[in-house]
Amino acid sequence: MKRSLFTIFLTTFIPILSFAQSSIDDKINAVFDPITSAVERVIFFTVSFGEFTIPFVLIWLITGAIFFTIYMRFVNITAFRHALDVVRGKYDKPGEKGEVSHFQALATALSGTVGVGNIAGVAIAVSLGGPGATFWMILAGIFGMASKFVECSLGVMYRNVHSDGSVSGGPMYYMSKGFAEKGPFWGTVGKVLAVLFAIACIGGSLGGGNMVQINQATQQLIAVTGGENSFLAGQAWIFGALMAVIVGIVILGGIKSIAKVTDKVVPFMVGIYVTAAIIVLIANISQIPGAFGQIFAGAFSSKAMYGGIVGVLIQGFRRAAFSNEAGVGSASIAHSAVKTDEPISEGVVALLEPFIDTVVICTMTALVIVISGYGDIGAEAAFQSFSSGSGNDAAIALTSSAFAQTISWFPIVLSLAVILFALSTMISWSYYGLKSWTYLFGESKTAENIYKLIFCVFVIIGSAITAKSVFNFGDAMIFAMCFPNVFALYFLIPNVRKAYNKYMDKIKSGEIARTS
Repeated sequence: MKRSLFTIFLTTFIPILSFAQSSIDDKINAVFDPITSAVERVIFFTVSFGEFTIPFVLIWLITGAIFFTIYMRFVNITAFRHALDVVRGKYDKPGEKGEVSHFQALATALSGTVGVGNIAGVAIAVSLGGPGATFWMILAGIFGMASKFVECSLGVMYRNVHSDGSVSGGPMYYMSKGFAEKGPFWGTVGKVLAVLFAIACIGGSLGGGNMVQINQATQQLIAVTGGENSFLAGQAWIFGALMAVIVGIVILGGIKSIAKVTDKVVPFMVGIYVTAAIIVLIANISQIPGAFGQIFAGAFSSKAMYGGIVGVLIQGFRRAAFSNEAGVGSASIAHSAVKTDEPISEGVVALLEPFIDTVVICTMTALVIVISGYGDIGAEAAFQSFSSGSGNDAAIALTSSAFAQTISWFPIVLSLAVILFALSTMISWSYYGLKSWTYLFGESKTAENIYKLIFCVFVIIGSAITAKSVFNFGDAMIFAMCFPNVFALYFLIPNVRKAYNKYMDKIKSGEIARTS
């Protein structure tokens, strides 16, 4: 079957080349613009707050995160140390149902969130909101830990374990099965929500989780290999085809194959990026107190240029929510495959994701940008640039310039990091989309292979086109997932708190004992 899939892939290859010409971008945009605009009006509709307009999706995610934190009695803080023990295998027991270890599940889910957003998104946040946006970004990341805990605990609680040992889980399953426990009416509501979530997840996997990632990686590679004189200029599909083959080889093996790649790629790529950030911070150690001073002062008394406290808060919360995807529900699909008989054990592991993604990596990026004085661009020029609508390409350039103030050759390293971030994100999102696809069309090998083929073809398309309407559509679909998901979390969270209390009682009594 694997050979036949690649045969189909190769026969599709030639038509894709003619399809992915720059001249086709206008036609694609003409088709997608009205669709994307309509979707964005629904997903990103705004509410007024004084002179500011705030996307409701942001309010929906942050309000949920704060509620879950309080309802679960600050599990993001009280269970943090236990989470570190679980992810290190201190409570592992042989023979538990599932496909991957706690660490592999965490690495797979992290690979879907740690990415270009940590590089480009932070640059946009601190450019539009000033250094103070970093404070609110950290705070939102801490609250987001509770959202991840709740959704990933539910993912394991309501997953399906098949006869061959494979697992299917995530929001689709806790919506349909969890709501059904409340009666026929709610069971119908749950199924409707599950279908809406699955459709949005498939769209998000092909757009934001695929085409956007490969396009940004391709553009960064072209930039560091000569720009207009690069050997890839005008034929970006070559890099896309190579990445499609790599992605195809990995995803054909399912979650176990994906986990084996992500548990190596994620620590490596995060290690590269964090090491570079540490080098910059050590080289400028005397400026760190001043940078934190700007962050805290800017959080509460920012310049009018950044829109005052509310403007800074919005930028920080926006970046945190869009970076770690807490409340979107995607991560619970990966965590559902974990080897455990205690759903809460994976929930506590999952709460580490926003901490690593936002509190650690995003904060390091922000510190480097602030300490460098916004690289060669400068704070005011950066504000003017992004206020006028510059995209991720300019944001990556700002971050690259900030690092290059201390590490002159960092743009090359950044290109490698962007490519690895993009690869790992595509691999993880392929799994999210696959599980949503099979939820809608059945758990057959044929259904799986059709989706995998489509996903690989979209890798090539994404590398070669610049149709922004397609990319914006994909991003909108990712955040469309949060509406049914957060609603379901509100509905089912009593089950999680009850299970959490029982789990912690077992830990305290020794019924669940450390194995190492």
